[in-house]
Amino acid sequence: MTLEIKSPLVSRASCVTIFGPFPPDPVQACRTLATAQSLTSGFPRTRPITLDASSSQDLDEQVAAHDLVISLVPYMYHADVIRSAIKGKTNVVTTSYVSPAMRELEAAAKSAGIVVLNEVGVDPGIDHLYAIKTISEVHAKGGKACFCYISPLSCGKQSDVSQMKEFYSYCGGLPSPECAGNPLGFKFSWSPRGALLSQRNSASYLLQGRQVDIPAEDLMSVAKPYFVLDGYSFVAYPNRNSVPFREFYDIPEAHTVIRGSLRYEGNPQFVQALINLGWLDTETKHWLRPGMTWAEIQQRAIDAQDPSERYYKHCKSVELQSDLLTYFIHSSLITRIKELCKFPTERESDRIISGLRWMGLLSPSPAAVQDNLLDTLASQLSTLLSYQPGERDLVMLQHKFVIEWADGTSVSNPLSSNQASKPY
Repeated sequence: MTLEIKSPLVSRASCVTIFGPFPPDPVQACRTLATAQSLTSGFPRTRPITLDASSSQDLDEQVAAHDLVISLVPYMYHADVIRSAIKGKTNVVTTSYVSPAMRELEAAAKSAGIVVLNEVGVDPGIDHLYAIKTISEVHAKGGKACFCYISPLSCGKQSDVSQMKEFYSYCGGLPSPECAGNPLGFKFSWSPRGALLSQRNSASYLLQGRQVDIPAEDLMSVAKPYFVLDGYSFVAYPNRNSVPFREFYDIPEAHTVIRGSLRYEGNPQFVQALINLGWLDTETKHWLRPGMTWAEIQQRAIDAQDPSERYYKHCKSVELQSDLLTYFIHSSLITRIKELCKFPTERESDRIISGLRWMGLLSPSPAAVQDNLLDTLASQLSTLLSYQPGERDLVMLQHKFVIEWADGTSVSNPLSSNQASKPY
């Protein structure tokens, strides 16, 4: 039997894909039974159950009872799922990158005789297949074939030898433009926690034969406009460590190898502001307590003096000698936000601060307090920025290859693909 473990925010589309053609009696596991039941409605052969992915006892019991586990939980739990699979001799499939914790289990998985298949999503996954297919064709055909993709391009000259000198790969899972009208320019079909943390990774890539390393705290600041297709305003930034992919993709001749992520214009700057204001902090904060307002949390996180956005001050008019004039000034909360974020323009300051208000992060309303700031924010964003009925997301993927032929001429061939989903 097949067991699928997933986060509540993972799209129901995976149920349609997996449970439709799969063998009898698949099992859908979520943290709450109600979520599992809602995901499996319409699939009478599928049995919903509860499972706590943070409980090794629960995992051991359920994983051992199945032949295959499809793990779609947040990435930090995959290693725990694999440990249980090793004990129960159960095969595992994930869509996630292989983390160091997962790689440490490789020998044990081989000893147990199980298959642990990772990186079988879009990015990572389909992007690997597109890249390897084209690179193999370039190496094998030696320039005797043309490469024309999204639009007709001039083809390279025929030659006995060709080399892949530069490789660029950018991908983004995004809301369709008509559904992206929010301050973040983004919506969540999976864990907001994981999605936000992916924008706070360090990154490395090869550029003209030199390794470039980007510290995690600088990642959003290196995002730049990147053209893929007309009608889209994308920005791109490097994704994790691209350096090993020169070896993985068998392109030792390449002097530039960059794999990156796509977001809509304005998103990286907003995420950077959230980082500067402490909202992506995963450390437990003992001062977080039930009943705190969003403004009080923001005040404490940035060490501001006052939690209100504005306060009023009465001044006596010199001429009238009376309390006639009342005016407002920016509170220390807004002033402190501007100090920490160092907005380049007043327009950008207004955009980000208005977005913080839209998210409720400066409001006097009580917050759904979690153990840390990131999970507190993620809880809010899962409500505000989840996909609603009728909304669509899309996947945009572009590989760009720069091929050098034996006579020294070069050709740049982009291979782009975009796929919009059916409405939720």
